[in-house]
Amino acid sequence: MTREDFSLARKKLGKTQKSLAELLGVSLKAVQSYEQGWRTVPLHVERQVYFLLVNKRKKKQAKRKDCWNLKKCACKKTCPAWEFQAGHLCWFLNGTQCECTVNKDLKHKIEICRKCEVLMSLL
Repeated sequence: MTREDFSLARKKLGKTQKSLAELLGVSLKAVQSYEQGWRTVPLHVERQVYFLLVNKRKKKQAKRKDCWNLKKCACKKTCPAWEFQAGHLCWFLNGTQCECTVNKDLKHKIEICRKCEVLMSLL
């Protein structure tokens, strides 16, 4: 997650730097550092931010973008995103069956997901 994406996400959440720091369980200095680009946003913080955006979006947007519909998935029946009806959270779940992320560790999976329409629809 870039510093610009982090800052934009904070604004979309309607949070101050201090309130977002408290919500994420990090220091105010950490949030300031992420937004200034002095520190990279850790993966666990990035996932939390996206998760908060999904839940904020629910109130505004009734129609969600499920991965199996967007990607016309042929293996959805064996995928945890389908099993838990969480196609809008495929980027958050481990073990998804998407061709591009199957058998990838979380670090490599999120690099791929950052370019995917499902996740990008949050920003």
